[in-house]
Amino acid sequence: MPIGPARMPLLDHIGELRRRLVVIVVCVLVATVVFYMLAPQLVEFLEQPISQYLPDDGTLIVIGAFEGFSVKLRVALFAGVVAASPVIFWQLLAFFLPALKPKERHYVLPTFAIAVFLFALGMVFCYMFCLGPAFQWLTGEGYSVGDVMPQASDYLHYVELFLLAFGIAFQLPLVIFYLILFDIVPYKKLRHSWRIVYIVLMVVAAVVTPDASPVTMIIMFAALVALYEVALAAARIALNKKIARQKQEEAGSALEQQQPQQQVAASA
Repeated sequence: MPIGPARMPLLDHIGELRRRLVVIVVCVLVATVVFYMLAPQLVEFLEQPISQYLPDDGTLIVIGAFEGFSVKLRVALFAGVVAASPVIFWQLLAFFLPALKPKERHYVLPTFAIAVFLFALGMVFCYMFCLGPAFQWLTGEGYSVGDVMPQASDYLHYVELFLLAFGIAFQLPLVIFYLILFDIVPYKKLRHSWRIVYIVLMVVAAVVTPDASPVTMIIMFAALVALYEVALAAARIALNKKIARQKQEEAGSALEQQQPQQQVAASA
């Protein structure tokens, strides 16, 4: 869908938003139909990191005659949303693109590519390093109070939430980069206030993780801290001139504040 003009009547903006939402919905529905036919293989794939921590030889239990259909549909919808995520990201960016200045539009394509990459990276990281330890701890807690029945809908629901949480949380470098780029928070303040930032990231890790277990929170917190440091390093390299200008402005403002004090001291 082409990019709309910068200035349009309100109804035209609403119409463009509706068209972009239709594109997103159609793409998700088509992907969902395709993945529904592959749902058993997707369930097996999602189950693989946690199979050794499941009772009954790692077999998920389907309770009720209709749970199989609902599980397959939900897994297919989840896979459809993930597969259509590039389309979703692009349609959202393209809707806001006309409001940006020509200089700011140069960042749209890199932002789109990096956002998709970070979303995929977060899900891969969660799949490889988080699901196993998290479910090992959670099932251990379950065994401490009784027998555990590995219901398919329950387990797969939490697997999907884990993957989405990490995919969204891994957008942190983009947030840090644009905070510095648009002068919302200076680089120096983010660098020197790392203790406060770490506390905020710990709170975010506790809120975002769907199970609120210490194991998942620690893994999420460690990943966010690493991403924060990488984002600051990348911003320092990419925005070196801007950071230097910010330091000069801070030094100039500090000098202006000192001059009246020196004049008062001299007159006294």
